[in-house]
Amino acid sequence: MSEIINWIVDTVSSLGYFGIFILMFVESSFIPFPSEVIMIPAGYLAFKGKMDLSAVILCGILGSLLGALLNYYLAAKLGRPLLLRYGKYIFFHEEHLKKMETFFVRHGHISTFTGRLLPMVRQYISIPAGLARMKLSVFSLYTGLGAGIWVMILTLLGYFIGENEMLIKEYLRDIILGLFIFCLVCLAFYWYRQQRRGH
Repeated sequence: MSEIINWIVDTVSSLGYFGIFILMFVESSFIPFPSEVIMIPAGYLAFKGKMDLSAVILCGILGSLLGALLNYYLAAKLGRPLLLRYGKYIFFHEEHLKKMETFFVRHGHISTFTGRLLPMVRQYISIPAGLARMKLSVFSLYTGLGAGIWVMILTLLGYFIGENEMLIKEYLRDIILGLFIFCLVCLAFYWYRQQRRGH
């Protein structure tokens, strides 16, 4: 793993903004690995004056969004027909897909937004959204918002304390916990609003 991380750091340094974009695209799609090892070094390179901070963040967000869109399209174009045809063998039937569609029509925005902020969820939330054929504009908007928050946090972490690995680990743990609590608050508020509206 250390060799992979070193390779990523070298790639970000040598390929610059394009490297950030490509690595975040891959990280957000079919080969998930920690985005921390991409954006934190990139933020540190911005601190050193080797990159522009705004451009680093923009490339990270665009890479994340396009990687998520790839997963979305793969799930919609390939996964959906496979599930409809062979899902019965794993006890997945068409009515389950219809329930998923209904869920994402009603709650896809909050699910996508909070999902992009949670480890081990952010890379995979695009798949059920694609299977359910969630409205693409809504999916893109809330994916971009969630990815934007995460990318900015990591980049700024690298920018301000990129040289202190122990401090990064400590802050990152606290940030992830804070984001988890933030997501719970968002979901609780959303549930309360839905109940008030009678849904």
